[in-house]
Formats: sequence, structure tokens, C-alpha cells
Amino acid sequence: MNRIDLNGRAAVITGGARGIGYAAAERMLDSGASVALWDVDDARLDAARARLAAKGKVSAHMVELTDEASVQSATDATVAAHGGIDILVNNAGITGGNGKTWELAPDVWRRVVEVNLVGPYLTSRAIVPVMLRKGYGRIVNIASIAGKEGNPNASHYSASKAGLIGLTKSLAKELATSNILVNCITPAAAKTEIFDQMKQEHIDFMLSKIPMNRFLQVDEAAALIAWLASEDCAFSTGAVFDISGGRAVY
Repeated sequence: MNRIDLNGRAAVITGGARGIGYAAAERMLDSGASVALWDVDDARLDAARARLAAKGKVSAHMVELTDEASVQSATDATVAAHGGIDILVNNAGITGGNGKTWELAPDVWRRVVEVNLVGPYLTSRAIVPVMLRKGYGRIVNIASIAGKEGNPNASHYSASKAGLIGLTKSLAKELATSNILVNCITPAAAKTEIFDQMKQEHIDFMLSKIPMNRFLQVDEAAALIAWLASEDCAFSTGAVFDISGGRAVY
């Protein structure tokens, strides 16, 4: 593993108690950053913090990402604990299950968009001013190949991730001269607990689309996230970084 220099940086990772978020936390701690885990699952947060504590400074914050007051409270607590925020990884997301668009319940459709798109808006709204005061920041949004291609039987998830790509590009242009870079990654499926929300036929469909004929490993995603969160990433902003095993055609 290459050690990316994140010495002295403080990172917020949403959905940090599991999956790609947890792997990104490990990688950043190994690279010298301190990490604030944000998650809605209090028990999983405590367990994740306990496992990661030996690697460096870790704080844990229970957050409902769709609630403005909860996000602001977590931001204030993180700044108090870490002295600032240099990195934001908007990783938390849900699939909302699978079904044809006209078969999906409106409340399920709205909830997926709220978590996957409104959540990153609210975290960015709260944390960007902290970065502006420091004159430095890196934001990495975890979108999806589904946001580029639109997966059948997952219109809510696909639309939310397409929206996140758009948010990435807009925010990046707004911050382009502020030394705050905003990028996103579009992974193919990684075999994490999010698979528990999907039908087997949808999982099989996703695998069939990947030329490398395997799912993404979470540590592979973490490596790309860590680079995008570093000073080595200096002239890329508003960009979409593919990590789809050859699936993406653009």
C-alpha cells in the first residue's frame, strides 16, 4: 500500500461505520489523518471507532444526514474535536431496494433521493464555510456508475447518483479559486452490506456488466478516495473518476 500524505488533515466520512466509508477511514488514518465518523447507526459507530482507535485519532458522531440541525450539530462537534475539517467524504447512501419505476413507492423513492443527494448538499452546506475560513479543502462524493448509465429497476438510486454528479460539478465551479477541490467517483458495485437491500437478480445483473468479472473491493475505492483527498490532487476539480472495472464507456 502506498502511503498518501494526509498528515495533519481532519476528515469527515459519512457512512463511516461500514463498507467503503470504513475502508476510507482506515486508509486515511494509515496516511496520517484524523477521522470523524458520521453515521446514523450508533451501535455500529461505537464498534467502528473502537476498532480504528489504535490507528490514530477517531471521533464518532451519530447524524441524520437529511436533517439540517443534526448535520450542523455534528459539524460543530467535529470542529471542536479535531480543530477543523479539511476533508469531506460524502459516502453514506442507500439503494431503496429494486423495482420498476412505477412500482416503487413514492416514500421509498423520496427517501433514497433525500439520503443520497440532499444529505451531501446539507453536509457541504455546513462544512464548506469551515473550509473557506481555512482556505483549504477536499470534497469527495461517492456517486455510482448507475448515475452515468441508469440501472433498470433502480431509478431512484440512479437518479440520486446522477444528481450527485451534477452537484459535484456545480460546487466545484463555485469553489474553483478557493483551494477547495470537489470531485466524485463512480464505482461499480462493491460487495458490502448494501447488497442486503437488493434482489439477487439485480446483483447478478450488475456483475454481468463488469468486464473484469468481479465486484469492486472496498480498499480499492479507499485508495482512490485518499488520493483525491490529498494535496497531490491539485488540478482536478468537478471531475468524475471511474472505478468500474471497465464498465464505464465514458
